[in-house]
Parts: sequence; structure tokens; C-alpha cells
Amino acid sequence: MLVSYNWLKDYVDINDVSAEELAEKITKAGIEVEQVEVLNKGIEGVVVGHVLECVKHPEADKLNICQVDLGEEEPKQIICGAPNVAAGQKVIVAKIGAVLPGNFKIKKAKLRGEASNGMICSLQELGIETKFVPKEYATGIFVFPFEVEVGTDPLEYLNLNDKVLELSLTPNRSDALSMLGVAYEVAAILAREVKLPKPVMNEVKEKAADYIKITIDAKEDCPYYAARVVKGVKIGPSPLWMQMRLMAAGIRPINNVVDITNYILIEYGQPLHAFDYDRLGSKEILVRRAKQDEKFVTLDDQERTLKADQLVITNGTEPIALAGVMGGANSEVHDGTVNVLIEAAVFNGLTVRKASKDHGLRSEASARFEKGINPERTKEAGDRAAALMAELAGGEVLEGVVAADYLQSTAVKVSVSTERINQVLGTSITAEEVANIFTRLQFEFTEENGNFTVTAPSRRRDIVIPEDLIEEVARLYGYDFIPTTLPVGDSTPGKLSQYQQKRRKVRKFLEGAGLSEAVTYSLTSSERALLYKDDTTKATPIRLSMPMSEERSTLRLSLVPHLLEAVAHNNARQLDDVALYEIGKVYLIEDKIDNEQPNERENLAGAITGLWHSHSWQGEKKAVDFFVAKGILEGLFDVLGLNERITFEQGGKDGLHPGRTAIIKLDGDYIGFVGQVHPDEQKALDLDPTYVYELNLEKLLRAEVKAIKYEAIPRYPSITRDIALVVDDNVIAGNVEAVIKDAGGTLLKEVSIFDLYQGEHLEKGKKSLAFSLRYFDPEKTLTDEEVSKAHEKVLQAVAEKLGAVLRG
Repeated sequence: MLVSYNWLKDYVDINDVSAEELAEKITKAGIEVEQVEVLNKGIEGVVVGHVLECVKHPEADKLNICQVDLGEEEPKQIICGAPNVAAGQKVIVAKIGAVLPGNFKIKKAKLRGEASNGMICSLQELGIETKFVPKEYATGIFVFPFEVEVGTDPLEYLNLNDKVLELSLTPNRSDALSMLGVAYEVAAILAREVKLPKPVMNEVKEKAADYIKITIDAKEDCPYYAARVVKGVKIGPSPLWMQMRLMAAGIRPINNVVDITNYILIEYGQPLHAFDYDRLGSKEILVRRAKQDEKFVTLDDQERTLKADQLVITNGTEPIALAGVMGGANSEVHDGTVNVLIEAAVFNGLTVRKASKDHGLRSEASARFEKGINPERTKEAGDRAAALMAELAGGEVLEGVVAADYLQSTAVKVSVSTERINQVLGTSITAEEVANIFTRLQFEFTEENGNFTVTAPSRRRDIVIPEDLIEEVARLYGYDFIPTTLPVGDSTPGKLSQYQQKRRKVRKFLEGAGLSEAVTYSLTSSERALLYKDDTTKATPIRLSMPMSEERSTLRLSLVPHLLEAVAHNNARQLDDVALYEIGKVYLIEDKIDNEQPNERENLAGAITGLWHSHSWQGEKKAVDFFVAKGILEGLFDVLGLNERITFEQGGKDGLHPGRTAIIKLDGDYIGFVGQVHPDEQKALDLDPTYVYELNLEKLLRAEVKAIKYEAIPRYPSITRDIALVVDDNVIAGNVEAVIKDAGGTLLKEVSIFDLYQGEHLEKGKKSLAFSLRYFDPEKTLTDEEVSKAHEKVLQAVAEKLGAVLRG
């Protein structure tokens, strides 16, 4: 809600409170003021000028040489290119040395040989957004429509000496979606009176009831509909003061009749609509539900196909407005309109919201109906509009209001005691102070022995339960004055759980390794939901009952598909070296039962492509490969103290390269995979070779880990022995390493593979695996005999269990 400080003065005496002070007080009372916008935006040196003479520039067809009276001794020559400049106009002139928005300074210039001593300004050059500028001034300079004194400050006439408070309203405070609602709030904060507008109605003897009849079929959707008839209006621009107030509220002026309805919308928070009475086609207004697939052309000249649950205003047969959302082109007020029918109604917020959403028509009016209007002010708002049309458009208001009234308003009474208020707030507020606060809020109440019964005003739809009254007392009393107290009783210092600590350790390691964290959608398409899922579960995709789109219709079973999309997105923007990881939820459910919720499991996944190292000055480049991805995971497992319990086994998985994929197990149980994306999938996503992994993070982080045991720095030397073993082609190197470790005993501290050979020097179906074994005893220096004894056990074990022989 945009609130003009100068406009607010019409309703509350705030002359002794600056806009900035008022913004602070409103914020402290519970409604956040996001900013205070200064409309003049630092403008200096502008005056009202009178164009005495305007002739074509001899050297430029689109320029004019103007002699302009600025209230000084001599007129000034100013070159102007605006198409609408003419002699006799009163305009806004920025003199030499003036400053316009954006710190734009006006200097003396020469245009095509002619001197220019200033600039005749458009509204846009004064900082007003083009979308708010009236159409007649959208492509030219601004011309005052009334007599103004030459040499005076034009900002006063344009209301640009105003400041606008931008209120950030919560959904329950729909009462503050109007100037009067804000006035009640400010008056309560400052303990002052609200000055309400009092429409003065000079009705003619003709009766409005002779011109229109109101019938409501859909009474639940429209419990109240009132109409006034104004004859003989003259369509034209609204007064400048009204135009500038509307612009400050974020609304573009159109013409006097439409502007009046928008003015009442902001002033009262009551949406109105003006129909061209002569274009209605009947003397009847019928409010009904639309017929299924009924056609209707709205004010934006778009044909709409209506639904049976939408509310329309009709002339008895065909629609003339989509209730609460937008009027129809067939009854629009235009330049030739003479007679106007003013609609003031109460519409069901839910009905308006559904229609607004279905047609993509979000407006200031629909927003207010959705959040709730004050039905007791509906008729008064219509009266105020009719009075203004008589005053500003030269119309005559016909006698009476034609209305259909099915409102069943019952006063909401809420009770609360002073004791309860103090108990909740931790204060010692007296009954007199509580009564004063309710009085300032203009709440009717009765009080007996500190027990208050409040009748909530119709404008405050949010007052329903005792806690609402307690909140009102708290914010008007002042949150700053509520005493602070420490909690009483036992308390436990907050800290991270072991799981949270380990998760942070995972993030720290991966980011240190060069990966960036990604956050992707939990929803995917039904086709991609099955890609890379955990094959050890029988989980099936879970489809939303009301998806926003097919691309976001199904809960994910894996993090990898969206990570690959993120890699493709970066590659398409010339970012070829990408390393991402994500910690997120997957949603698993087996044999779905009605209303059963899925199991949300936390997974860790990553995707890497491009160059891993690139040192151009050394001529060194290393592309990402399987062992880079595997090495990152091995480093992670080491940080978590699980390296000895993790095994990588050759395996296959849909969507991954059949020869470059490993299944990862913890203590023999499946926890994830690592591998290269299948070439077909890479081609489909237009990716370079890309490597991915995904782990069951919950199983990984909840694994019991022995306490870290520190060892003394070795004082004795170690002995290294290298062996090359010839084994069958199908023997896995990891299995060989496991047998070696198991047989080596306590003296064998490290085993690492450093060579694989297959070729002409080995018989077909065989391969050679070379391992480096390090033996060490922390208590003494090992002898060759002790090492040979342990080493012999290793050779014997690999021969018996794997059929391995030493390569000669």
C-alpha cells in the first residue's frame, strides 16, 4: 500500500510529525514501512514558465525556438523538441544550473546554432514513471491545465513536494489497504481524531429507481449490490490534484469518471465500477453465476471463456462485467459517455480470487475483495463517487440508491481481561490504560472489574479471538516498553547434533575440494523421476494431485537428473568446467496406501565435467575422469573416518556408462554409486563427458565411528616391498587388495596399487597387478626375517584364494 503523506493530512492532523518519524511510529506499531519515497527526487531550480512565442528552428524540423517568461526581467530563449509545445502555454522550466532526478544538471547549450537557456520539462524528466503519466502527456512536455503564476514553484502544483510511505501489509491487515484505514491506524498511534469525508449529495428530482432495477441470483457470492445514476457528465481530464494523488498511489490517470472510481478505491478501500448507462442495453442489472463456456470481452479487448463458478454482472441477458475483476468492453466509459451507472457492491472474496486466477487478471480491486472489504462503507463509497462526479464531471445525481441487500452482518464481540493481557505480555498494564488503547483504536467496549468486551468494528475483520485484542494492546502500548525476562527453569544450551556436525563437515570438505553447492527443485517430470534412483528400494514415483506443470509434477527419487540439468545450463552459457554437489531430500514410498506420506531421505549427489586442473603456463591440463570423482569420495570417506569400511565394486546402472561405474558399499551394504553419465544421456543433454555420484547420506552419517586414536610419530624405519601378481582377467583389484590386507597382519600398514598391465608378454585372459606394501612396527626396527615371514603369508593367501602368481 502506497500512502501519500500530504493526502493523509486530509484525515489526520500530522503536521507536527514528519513522514520519516511517522514511518518509524507505524513500523513500531506493527505495520512495516519498507521505505519513504521522496517524490521530488532532489529536483532544484525548476519554475513555472510562460511560452510567449514558439517558432520552428530554421535548421531542424523537429525543434522549436521558444521565448519563455520565467518571471525575470527578460524572457529566456529555450530550444524544445516536444511535439506539443505551443505559444501561450504554462509549462515547467528547468533553468540553467537546475538539477533533475539522477543528478542531471542543466547547462547552457547551443542546438544547431541557436542558444538554449534551459529546458522545458516533461513529467518523465521530473522522475515520474512513464506508466503513470496521463496519455496526453506521455510523449511531450507537461502543460498546466489551469492558471498558475509564472516564476513560482511547480512542484507544489504537481504534489511533488510529497513523500510516499510504502506499507508492507500482512494478509490479516486488509483494513490498511485504504487511506481511511491508514488514517485510523495513525490516529490510534498518535491519539488523535479521524476526519472522515462527508459526501454532500445534491440530488435532482428524477428517481434512480426509474432507470435501473437490481436483481441478485447468486446471493452468497454477492450479498449486496447498490447502484447510483449520474446524468449529464462531461468526460475529460480529472483535476491535477487528483491525478497526482493517483500517481503517488501507483495508478495512471485515465479520465475524470474512471479516476474518481480509482480515487475512492484508494480512499475507502472499496472497489467501484462505472458503466456507460446508455450502452447497458436494458434497465436491469442481474448478478448471476456465468454459464459454462460463456463468452465475454473484457476492457482489455480480450475474449474470455467463463466458467460456471464465476460471477458476472449482466444487463439481464449478457455479461457486462466479471464481478470484482474487470468490466466489459461493451459498457466501458469512453469520451462520448453522458450518463453513468456507479456500481458499489460486496463480492465473495473466494469467488473473485478464483476468477482472477483463472483469467490471469490481478488488479487493485480484486486484491481488496479477496482480502475483505468493509461492507458498512460500501454505500457511502458509492455516494462519495456520485458527489465527486457531480462536482468534477458536471453531472446530476438522480435521487436515491437502488440496492439489493442480503447482508447478514452480526457484530463480533470478543472478551479479554486485564489479568490475561498482563499474563501473556508480562506487563502490569492497568485497566485504565487498556481502556485508553481501545478508545484510541475506536473500538466500542464495555468494562467491568477489568474484564473487557469489545465489539470489533466492521473494518477490522482480523479481530476474532482474545489474542487479537492482546496484540492490539501490545502494539499500541509499545513493544519497546514490554519488559524483557529470562526463562525460568532448567535449560539446555543449544548445539548441533552429531548428524548436523557431520553434514557441515561434508559441505566443508566438498567445497574445499572445489565443488560448488547447488539447490535444485524437489519436483521433476514423471519420465525423469525414475533416472538414477536407488535400485535397492522398490520406491515408485509420487505424482502431485494438482501439479503446476508436467515438468514439475512428480517428487524426485534422485538428485542427479536436476544436477545434470544445472551442468547443461552452465555449459550452454560457455561455462565448461563445472563441479557441483547437492545435499537434499528424495521421496521414497513403497506400495502406496491412501494418505500415506513418503519417507524423506537425505542424499548427497554431485556432478563434475570439464577440466579438473589447468595450469596453462606449465602446459598442464587434466580433464575430469572416473578417478577424479572416485578420489573426491575417498577423501570424503577418510574425513568421516569410514575409508576402511568402504568398498567400490564394479557394477552397472541405468543412465551410466557400463564400463565406468562403481557401486559403493558401507560394511557390505549398498549406499550409492559413482560413474560416467551414459553417452546417450550426455548427447541428449548436450554434455561433455560428465561424472556423477549419489550417496545415501543418512546411512553414511549415522554410521558408528570409533573415536580417533592418535599414534606417535614413528621413531623406527619402515620397509617397503613391491609385488606384481598375475591373475585372471575377471579378478577385481579391490578384492586382491582386501586379501593382501587381511593376510599381512599387524605389521602391514599400507597397501596401494600402482600398475596394471595386459599385453603380449602375458597369456590371454590374464593381467598383472602391481602393489606396494609397507611394513612397520612402532616398537622396534623390523628385521628382514620378520618382514619376509609376513610377506610370505601374503603371497600364500593370494595364491590360495585368487590363484595369483608372482610375475617373473
